[in-house]
Amino acid sequence: MAYSAGFSPHPKISYSNSAPTGVASEAEYVEIGVTQLCDPDKLRIELDAALPPGLDIIEVIVATSSDFSVRLEASVWEMEICAPEKAVMGAVGDLLGSTEVLVERMTKSGLRVFDARSAILLMERVPQSAVTAPADTQMLRECVILHVVVRHITPSVRPDDVLTALKQVGNLVPLKPVRVTRLAQGPLNEVGISIGDPFDPDRVLV
Repeated sequence: MAYSAGFSPHPKISYSNSAPTGVASEAEYVEIGVTQLCDPDKLRIELDAALPPGLDIIEVIVATSSDFSVRLEASVWEMEICAPEKAVMGAVGDLLGSTEVLVERMTKSGLRVFDARSAILLMERVPQSAVTAPADTQMLRECVILHVVVRHITPSVRPDDVLTALKQVGNLVPLKPVRVTRLAQGPLNEVGISIGDPFDPDRVLV
C-alpha cells in the first residue's frame, strides 16, 4: 500500500461519496493507492477475508484515471416506510409536485438551509410487502417501498433530508424508523433516469 509523504505518513485510501451514518449500502467505493501493480482478483479475495461478515468486497478494478469520484453523479436509495399507503403516496405526490422544498440540517459550519426537491429526480413505489408489528400490539402495519434517485449536489441531499421533505409537504410521519439502503451510485443517465456503472471507463481502457 502507498503512503503519503511528510512527517506523519498515512495510507492512501479515499472513500468516494460514502453513505451517511445510519443507512445500509450496497454500493460503496474505495480507492487504494499501491506501490506496485496488484492482481485485482487476489486483492479482492484477501481484502474480503480480512473484513467482518456482511461487509463484502464485490469487485476490484485497476484505475486508469484520477476522475473516479466525479463519475458518482447520483444514487438510488430504497426507503422502506412503515405508514399507510395513502399517506405515503399522498406525500410523494405533494413532494414531486413542489418546485422547492427547503430543509434544515446542522453541519460543521452551522445550520444550513437548502432545497431538497431540486436533487430528487425520481421517486416511485415498488412492490410492497406487509410487516408484522411488535407482538404487544398484534397489528399488521403496511410497509411502502420507495426507490428514490437523488442527484449528488452541494450540499448533498441525504435520505434523512428526503424524509424531512416528505414530512414538511405531506405531513408524513412513519410508524417506526425508516429502513434505508443505497442500491447504486454512479453516472447519471438523464434519459429514463438510471444509474450506470462507474467502473465502465476503466474496463474499456484495460
